[in-house]
Amino acid sequence: MGQDGIISEDILITNDSIQLPGTLSYTAGSKSQPLVIFVHGSGNVDRNGNQLGVNSNANYIKQLSDSLVSRQIAFYRFDKRSATASNIPFIMKDMRFDAFAEDVNLAIDHFKNDQRFSSIILLGHSQGSLVAMLANHEDVAKYISLAGPSGSIDQAIITQVRERNGDSLAKIVESHFKELKETGSVAEVDPNLIALFNKPTQPFMASWMKYNPSLEIKKLTIPVLILNGDKDLQVSIADAEALHASQPNSKLVIIKKMNHVLKTIDDDLDNFVSYSKPDFPLSTQLVDTITAFIKD
Repeated sequence: MGQDGIISEDILITNDSIQLPGTLSYTAGSKSQPLVIFVHGSGNVDRNGNQLGVNSNANYIKQLSDSLVSRQIAFYRFDKRSATASNIPFIMKDMRFDAFAEDVNLAIDHFKNDQRFSSIILLGHSQGSLVAMLANHEDVAKYISLAGPSGSIDQAIITQVRERNGDSLAKIVESHFKELKETGSVAEVDPNLIALFNKPTQPFMASWMKYNPSLEIKKLTIPVLILNGDKDLQVSIADAEALHASQPNSKLVIIKKMNHVLKTIDDDLDNFVSYSKPDFPLSTQLVDTITAFIKD
């Protein structure tokens, strides 16, 4: 047992050959707590919210876990399949976006009959917002979208390229996605787009672009909370509003001064700095809003 009566357990869930190590944290002596299962965003994100060479020490997932557990809300966080080096050979043989949802389903199955927990809440961050939408909700009580995009990945990338590189390159990206959608591959990739359309990535992109979050969220019949920060440089408030418009029964909250990695940003110059430093504080409004939604 850790400080303040917090219990943490390391749990290994496997999806065939894929290993998904994670950490369950909850308050000792508190009966039948609600359990949040956190679904991470894009990249090689570990259970703490860090990525080697990217968010090297942001720690935002662990900070969120600690904050919610202190409110008697249990929290399960696991290393994304791509964060574990031994998984890579198996991932390369099965490059499907749906596999992320299968991993989440295994986590739900692991806890659904655990008498320590009164309910399961899926919390999907960024890319994980869509992944959590695609998961099996039969044993899920509530769903939270945190900084979730509203459009398909191909449309999002085309828009980003047009804004950053102009219409000429954006049209090439658009034609590549069209070919990928129609044939399952891109025969001749523009040299400027190799990183985006390399051969191993093409099947994954093809499987991802099939899904539009604004359509998928309409299918949810459980209570939905949609959150976005007004300092988020990666996912806009317009995305949150679009998701809310698609699911009008949802609750929409825009978190003041919160960025994409859930930190409070008072000075805009600190926005990207906070991606690699754990000492920026997690948004307290975020924790308050999630707690109220779960305990309502």
